[in-house]
Amino acid sequence: MAAIDMSLVARSEYAVHQLMKRKNWAQREPGVIVVFVIVFLVAILVIAMFINKKKNAGRVAAS
Repeated sequence: MAAIDMSLVARSEYAVHQLMKRKNWAQREPGVIVVFVIVFLVAILVIAMFINKKKNAGRVAAS
């Protein structure tokens, strides 16, 4: 009986190969990254506007 099952070694080599192929995804798909950044910035802007509106309403109510 072999100490190391060769099918497990082959499977792990395949898994490592698949992980190495995924390393460059962002470089291969720059448009998707640009869309993510734009959506993130718009979300931050909307949240900041909402917080500012609530803060100003509190100031007006206090005075």
